[in-house]
Order: sequence, then structure tokens, then C-alpha cells
Amino acid sequence: MKSFAFAALVAVVLGACSTARISDADRLALYRAHSGAPVDNFQYFGQLDGWTPLGNTALAVWTRPSEVYLLELQATCHDLDFANAITVTNQFGRVYSRFDKVIVLGRGTNNIPCWIREIRPVDTKALRAAEKEKREAQTAERGKTA
Repeated sequence: MKSFAFAALVAVVLGACSTARISDADRLALYRAHSGAPVDNFQYFGQLDGWTPLGNTALAVWTRPSEVYLLELQATCHDLDFANAITVTNQFGRVYSRFDKVIVLGRGTNNIPCWIREIRPVDTKALRAAEKEKREAQTAERGKTA
């Protein structure tokens, strides 16, 4: 009986967590909405502070804690959603659209380059506020249906 109660509690908690998560499509829409005009390149300091897959045709890369770029890819980038790590090619410390690429790293990946079609700087403060608002709206909606 205890194991059934525990399993039911875990299911409720996991269900609540899963509904509060923003989908890749919604997250990509938020990034696009809070991105500036396309730029030809950005400075690359040798390593990324972080990255977020946004489906299989886009990702966000952090070059600094408050500096984010939305990279739209020319085609589907296989394994991007499940990658352990990525690398970004660069030319003397700059990443260029239509010239550089994202390469998915990790066990089982084929390391096929994913060409960068477009680079757009992201307004990180506005993005964080919009993500928070979206999560709160989802939580409120979930509360109405419970």
C-alpha cells in the first residue's frame, strides 16, 4: 500500500513539473520575439558559457552570462536536442553566419556540421521576464483545471 501511495505521489509531482516546462516550440518563439535584427557575426571567446537547444533547427548560445545569440540553422541538426555538448567553429575569434557551423558532440553522434544560417542577439532581461510570465501562466492554467 505504501508503494502505491508513493508511486501516486511521484506521478502527481512529475505531472506538475512537466506541465510547467515550456515546450521547445514556445521557447523558440520567445527567443525569436526577444531577438534583435540579424547580425553577420559575434565575438567568440574560446568557450561557451552555455547553450540551449530550441528544437532541431535552432539553438541559443551564451558567450557571457548576459550575452546570448539565437542561432538559426540551415537545416535539421540531428541529435541537437539530446547532445551532451556542442562546439561552434570560428574564424579568429568570431562566429559568422553562412560560414561557421555547430557540431554536436557526444557518444553516438555523427558529428555532421550544422551550418549557421542566421545570428540574432537576444535581449536576455526581456527573455527571462517573458519565460517567467509564460511559466506562471501555465501554472495558473494548470490550477484552473485541477
